[in-house]
Amino acid sequence: MSKKHPIVAVTGSSGSGTSNVKTAFEFIFRDEGIKPAIIEGDSYHRYNRKDMDEATRKAEAENRSITHFGPEGNLFDELDALFSGYAETGNGRRRYYVHNEEEALKQGSPPGTLTDWEALEENTDLLFYEGLHGGLVYDNFNIAQYVDLLIGVVPIINLEWMQKIYRDQAVRGYTAEDATKMILRRLPDYVHYITPQFSRTDINFQRVPTIDTSNPFAPEQIPTNDQSLSVIHIRNPKKLQVDFRYLLEMLDGSVMSAPDTIVVPAGKNVFAMQLIINPVIQRLMHERERSWDLSDK
Repeated sequence: MSKKHPIVAVTGSSGSGTSNVKTAFEFIFRDEGIKPAIIEGDSYHRYNRKDMDEATRKAEAENRSITHFGPEGNLFDELDALFSGYAETGNGRRRYYVHNEEEALKQGSPPGTLTDWEALEENTDLLFYEGLHGGLVYDNFNIAQYVDLLIGVVPIINLEWMQKIYRDQAVRGYTAEDATKMILRRLPDYVHYITPQFSRTDINFQRVPTIDTSNPFAPEQIPTNDQSLSVIHIRNPKKLQVDFRYLLEMLDGSVMSAPDTIVVPAGKNVFAMQLIINPVIQRLMHERERSWDLSDK
């Protein structure tokens, strides 16, 4: 952690709803006049799409498994260097993983490729990371120790699997059977490297459907926000000094399910994030300015 160079990390698997958090932070950054260094976790994958497919096939032939959740599929050393370096100096380097044609036009690189490494912009106010490993602790790597605000975003597991199968069919043309095989292949790494992070977070947002998702491997429809609730668990009440009475007044349809947990309609999730997280960001920025003022004296 660093008062001069704060780091905010949102951790959760693809399709979990991290984009909602990114939207909430875009509002906060704009309103507070904050210049962030934005990092996409996919850019720290070890392989581009073609090489990952080849590495996966080779691993399967050897009765092994390589996934984007685990160490063999990622550059944890580069990610650790980014977090530690930014916390100390406010500098670092990044690249981009090009997901689709739209991003290809922007980055000048084909879909499924990784761009060259580049230096972060100078004089950013904080680092904002969105990806799989913002709270990782593994072997000699402890990414979580550098994070000033760690946010977990995760749907219940049935919904996560449904979204994975639906997305792979719609975007990549996979069959439901192929997508299911991928889920099973990635499950050990998911258990070992992803889920433990949600016990290190300061706050978790968990989407829960209110329609039947009993068989996620035969999805007929993905629950909409109107068919879902968001369970918001304040895991670190000292850091997030939440006024629950105020939230209940502001978020129509919300209820308390535990002394540290509020349940809100999923459609109000972005608004809830702004109400809860904005005071923390303001405090981080105040501490940052104060630290710089003290160092100048």
